[in-house]
Amino acid sequence: MLEESSTGQREQIEVTVCAELNRLLDKAISGKRLSPDEGLRILESSDLVAIGAAADAVTKRLHPESYRTFNIDRNINYTNVCSAVCDFCAFYRKPKSLEGYTLDKETIYRKIEETVALGGDQILMQGGMNPDLPLEWYEDLLRSIKDRFPRVNLHCFSPPEIHALHKLAKLPVRTVLERLKVAGLGSLPGGGGEILVDRVRKEMTRGKCLSEEWLNVCREWHQLGGKGSATMMFGHIETLAERIEHLERLRQLQDETHGFTAFIAWTFQPNNTDMAHIAPTGSFEYLKTQAVARLYLDNFSNIQSSWVTQGEKIGGLALYFGANDMGSLMIEENVVAEAGTVHHLTLDTIKRLIREAGYIPRQRNVFYDYIDSADAGEERKPALKIDHVALQVLNWGFSCFPTHKSRHAGWLWARLAVRWEAAPLGSRLVF
Repeated sequence: MLEESSTGQREQIEVTVCAELNRLLDKAISGKRLSPDEGLRILESSDLVAIGAAADAVTKRLHPESYRTFNIDRNINYTNVCSAVCDFCAFYRKPKSLEGYTLDKETIYRKIEETVALGGDQILMQGGMNPDLPLEWYEDLLRSIKDRFPRVNLHCFSPPEIHALHKLAKLPVRTVLERLKVAGLGSLPGGGGEILVDRVRKEMTRGKCLSEEWLNVCREWHQLGGKGSATMMFGHIETLAERIEHLERLRQLQDETHGFTAFIAWTFQPNNTDMAHIAPTGSFEYLKTQAVARLYLDNFSNIQSSWVTQGEKIGGLALYFGANDMGSLMIEENVVAEAGTVHHLTLDTIKRLIREAGYIPRQRNVFYDYIDSADAGEERKPALKIDHVALQVLNWGFSCFPTHKSRHAGWLWARLAVRWEAAPLGSRLVF
């Protein structure tokens, strides 16, 4: 009798928890704002199926169009010399290090030429906080690039780099941004956000801007009429509550300035860093966190998939979990690669993943304007639908294999447990 009573109580608790989760998900789907406590309760849930479905519903409400997007750019890491010490970074080298470098202009020009030849309209240029490079060096570089490539958008210099320049030049942040904008800066990348909670930042970085300083660079840029992205690197020493705090701070600034064009989340890559003892976060947690971000950031139009850290399979699956954009073809990437994570997708692969999700691929710029011509002959094809039962298998597979030893084992298990079968109304996952 006691055992039956205990079982009944557990079942009742599960029903109550499920009902509460569904209430919160319905609230987000309907367009009502989640509170930080509500966002945390969703993030604490392990029901990837329900959370992902809700995020997909929100994405479809915000983006009812038949397109999903990508862009073509190149991540030019112009210097790896950095005065800050970040325990999570495998890329940086200390000033005076024999392994430090700063690219010369001709090398940068050649990289841009290659990008334009592949159809790119933008470069993402970021690097370390190099104390030997004054503000004038950056101004001269931007001007020279714009002289040679006037149609290429310069999506350059993360908030920590701008903050370091302001300290080095002994000028207000606003003045530094104004001068860079005049020189040719087109938009501001959201790198260096990590987790916007000072406890976290102080524990794993030294000599780098804190949360409010990062946000203030973005605020000043937005007030100048500039646009930029926002990011989050998670899966290290932060708590779930601190992930939500990060999202809340971004949402508050977006309410104030409306300057963020997109949000991108990715998982910490520990190899070759001073935090290599931390096991990498798996795909289950990545998809869930991205989905929660879609539900929580109700004033952000766009969510990018992070295939650069997750690879093709999970990067494509992210389009079912709140992402409406596949990010960049990323002709070059060095920071994540230094941590041992190297994924390369061709343009054809990115387009295929979008088509498999049931959409028509379109190329866009950093402002999310289409820059290609819609193919009048291409029809939107039915998605490879993941039915409820198959998603439960996927959920179970991810739960069983969340660790760094089997990064994509959850996905692989799900693919072993189900098979693709064409159906008259599209494709579906069946046992």
